[in-house]
Amino acid sequence: LLPGEVHCLVGENGAGKSTLMKILSGAYKADEGEIQIEGVSYTSYSPIKAHDLGIETIYQETDLVFEMSVANNIFLGHEPLTSLGTVDKKELKKQTLFLMEKLNLQISPEALVKDLSPANRQLVQILKALSHKSKVLIMDEPGAVLSDYELQNLFVLLKQLKQEGLGIIYISHRLEEILFIGDRITVLRDGENIITTDAKNISIEKIIEYMVGRPLGEQFGKTPSFTDEVVMEVSELTADGRVSDISFFLRKGEILGLAGLIGAGRSELLSCLFGLDRIDKGIIRIKGKEVEITSPQKAMEYGLGLIPEDRRESGLILSRSVKDNIAITVLDQLSKGIILSGRKVKELAEKFVKKLGIKTRSINQLTRNLSGGNQQKVVLAKWLAANSTILLLDEPTRGVDINAKSEIYHIINDLTKNGVSIIMASSELPEILGMSDRILVMAEGRITKEFSADEATQVEIMKYAVPSSAIHKCVSEVTN
Repeated sequence: LLPGEVHCLVGENGAGKSTLMKILSGAYKADEGEIQIEGVSYTSYSPIKAHDLGIETIYQETDLVFEMSVANNIFLGHEPLTSLGTVDKKELKKQTLFLMEKLNLQISPEALVKDLSPANRQLVQILKALSHKSKVLIMDEPGAVLSDYELQNLFVLLKQLKQEGLGIIYISHRLEEILFIGDRITVLRDGENIITTDAKNISIEKIIEYMVGRPLGEQFGKTPSFTDEVVMEVSELTADGRVSDISFFLRKGEILGLAGLIGAGRSELLSCLFGLDRIDKGIIRIKGKEVEITSPQKAMEYGLGLIPEDRRESGLILSRSVKDNIAITVLDQLSKGIILSGRKVKELAEKFVKKLGIKTRSINQLTRNLSGGNQQKVVLAKWLAANSTILLLDEPTRGVDINAKSEIYHIINDLTKNGVSIIMASSELPEILGMSDRILVMAEGRITKEFSADEATQVEIMKYAVPSSAIHKCVSEVTN
């Protein structure tokens, strides 16, 4: 890693990227070899020593204190102090606002982290690392929860950090992102270094081939499967402070894409449809019949299933096994009275592990120990077990590798061929464009435009995704 360089690290889940980063950050100890930092060799060191050497790591899973403010999280452990040794709150706020300006982050320094969106938590995590005088910055999937517009601000920041001489190791599954910001790229596969090359000398197709060990075919493999039958109608749905005047329809076997920036209201709309958030007014019809979805239990009765934005926080019970997570939506069908049938649970879990190709040592393995892609398949499996006919997918491939993405796309396409209807929210425009039959663009809690799959382009979507007050500024920056 050179000063002023963005060195990108790519590979499938399980390739060894995170393990290598944990060694470099001092969290793991290597069995062999050495690390040279400014000419000095180390066989191992502690996280504290890594910090002293100027190595800061931004992990994919944030390590923020949810009950504390943004400012206190950013400067935790090295707060500015008064002459009396107490925290200088005025200076703390001043330094926090200075860092926020670098990322154009528009939130209050006093806001509690628990009240922030996943995207804003990730941005706070980045600022926390930047609050130290670091020489090496390791970033593990920093853009996974950011919209395209927020990524622009991150890329501007990375350019500034490069000019300041910082060396940056950048891990991402988004290959367009890698080629855009990377100076050099290293590909790992099965714990081994496959190639290191200048970013300008390699294509996305070649990166994928090095990652998976073979050429990868068409990524999305989308073929329209929808019929004219309308399975869901939403009219003038409003949830105060979240979404306003939402109207659309969903056909059998259709994938309806929801595009928009972070905070546009996509996740909030899905939460309302699934009964997690209260609806203030509006009508929902399922197969022509007006229904009231006042809870997730009611949503399930009408055939709805939700794969949430944060699968680890809301989609899975990480401390339970694969089989327990798959069976959780249908426990009443697997029980006789109050006695749960272990045989039925085992048969159900084995069926979906095989059907979805979930890579696990056994159905008894804890879900926290699975890769991101396999965790997402477990979430899918629990709703397939419940025979859901309408699936609400919120960022269905976030944080999973390119091969797992293709597998998930294949599963989604198979579901639509079998008549399942899908509403899919995604921050990745290529995913929205590649998978959707129709696309609804949202901004500020409203639907601003509807596109057919043939009409939509990334530029056209962005025009309607940006809040009206910022549209000219945003389109100009994204184009540049």
